[in-house]
Amino acid sequence: MITLIVVIVIVAVLALMIVSVYNRLVRSRNAVDNAWAQIDVQLKRRYDLIPNLVETVKGYAAHERQTLEAVTAARSTAINAQGPADRAAAENALTGALKNLFAVAESYPDLKASRNFAELQEELATTENRIAYSRQYYNDAVLTYNNAIQTVPANIVAGMTGFTARVYFQAPGEERGTVQVRF
Repeated sequence: MITLIVVIVIVAVLALMIVSVYNRLVRSRNAVDNAWAQIDVQLKRRYDLIPNLVETVKGYAAHERQTLEAVTAARSTAINAQGPADRAAAENALTGALKNLFAVAESYPDLKASRNFAELQEELATTENRIAYSRQYYNDAVLTYNNAIQTVPANIVAGMTGFTARVYFQAPGEERGTVQVRF
């Protein structure tokens, strides 16, 4: 009889441990999903600013069509990118296109003096800071989640229940240098 009680207690403790670990993994996975959603929110904000910026530049520098089209194409590619790796590459291309747009703006003193352009630049700079914070938050959440599913005993529960590692949001190797945007 005592043996039966000990076995039941051991099984109950193991079941509680498994449920506890599973719930921790679910919370961690949901934190990663939430962090990714926050990146999407900030990127949407960036995408919404870009057409206004392009239209403002277009009003002053209509003959800079190639630069304006490159920004529009890069924005479209970034909007349609899926997953952290593709999104990072598309975002880096968009940043490069924006850098070219601001280089064009340097050639037009009236554009640089435009209040609308200055406000859009400030809003874009604020958005870029928010994006950087969101990326950092996402990568921290991925680190916590990946650590959780790869450490004992959680890795056993993760393996049995289909939890898989997530990918960090990082720039491709050749694009990890400092991006300089001049206003």
